[in-house]
Amino acid sequence: QVQLVESGGGLVQAGGSLRLSCAASGSIRSIYDMGWYRQAPGKQRELVARITTGGSTNYADSVKGRFTISRDNAKNTAYLQMNSLKPEDTALYYCNANVRTSNTLWAVDYWGQGTQVSVSS
Repeated sequence: QVQLVESGGGLVQAGGSLRLSCAASGSIRSIYDMGWYRQAPGKQRELVARITTGGSTNYADSVKGRFTISRDNAKNTAYLQMNSLKPEDTALYYCNANVRTSNTLWAVDYWGQGTQVSVSS
């Protein structure tokens, strides 16, 4: 019913930048919160950043001041601008969106397939 497609991952040197995109498509009536999570090998998935429909944001302490989340509601797309990347940012990055579809009365969380971010030292 709803698909989230991430793009923009890759390999970058420490100190570099990447911009991730997450495009939602399908039978969408409303998208509420959107967010980015990451999971490194052998670790649990963790929140990186979230953004509400109105643009309020929250970030993990480890990325504050370096990452910026934004969204384009008209395009059903969220972005994650990542600057000053560090090797410890290496992980599979997942997009998450809380979506109400056209045939439901409540919103459900959807996940993308993930995009790999690798930062070399």
